[in-house]
Amino acid sequence: MSQFKPYSIYGIIGYPLGQTLSPLIHTTSFKDQNIPAVLVAWPTPPDQVENFVKSVRLLNIRGCCVTIPHKQTVIPFLDEVTDRVKKVGAANLIYWDGDKLCGDNTDVKGFMEPLEKDPLPKEYKQVLLLGAGGAARAAVVGLQALGYTDITVTDIVDNLPATLAKEFNLKTVSWDKRGEVDAQLVVNSTPLGMLGKYESETPYNIEWFKGKGVAYDIVYTPYFTRFRLDAEKAGWKSISGREMFIGQANAQYKIWTGNDLSDKAKQAVVDALAG
Repeated sequence: MSQFKPYSIYGIIGYPLGQTLSPLIHTTSFKDQNIPAVLVAWPTPPDQVENFVKSVRLLNIRGCCVTIPHKQTVIPFLDEVTDRVKKVGAANLIYWDGDKLCGDNTDVKGFMEPLEKDPLPKEYKQVLLLGAGGAARAAVVGLQALGYTDITVTDIVDNLPATLAKEFNLKTVSWDKRGEVDAQLVVNSTPLGMLGKYESETPYNIEWFKGKGVAYDIVYTPYFTRFRLDAEKAGWKSISGREMFIGQANAQYKIWTGNDLSDKAKQAVVDALAG
């Protein structure tokens, strides 16, 4: 017998949500494992986050994925957060522990997964991190855990990188000078390139990809972002956000259910992005 009551509701909040694949991956796995539950998308404007968390409590919503731009703003409205959330300063998961509504972060594990599976050459030491929001914080924690110490961060919002740099001992560069940084690993943690209004954009110009290196885009819809396509045209390797997405989603699902995502659920995401 399932431990879940019929029609347990899970969700994802963000703004704008665009074409999120969280409902596909989680709901497919619920179905495969005979768990009577569904995960639905709730686009939530920033000024409604507190009200949303109240609704989670009131309606007994069993868990939520949290995405841009709510990973930091959601924290004060939760009862407890894990040490991972405290270290990263961002939560991408809401779950219940008894009668306490808690926050966790599975982005770090998701981010590290492709870099652990296929380690970069040892001479690739310098990292440029584009963006300094919640996802960037998870990337920094993951990069430092993997031994990267030479990390430069930049953001279109001028004051964001300084806060991150002070906390994690990083270098900073202004957004308009980002192309001058000598880096062999460039990570996009901005929404630029994401399906929707940013799809035609890139945070990094093609002529800045010099020598050899790796471009890691945490954006996963579309599968081939302009950032990745430009990198590969310039002879760089690229890593899709798909691997990070599946990795962090698996960790979320495990916290909620105790199970790994079904293979069919993971394949559904691969197929959706290929389509």
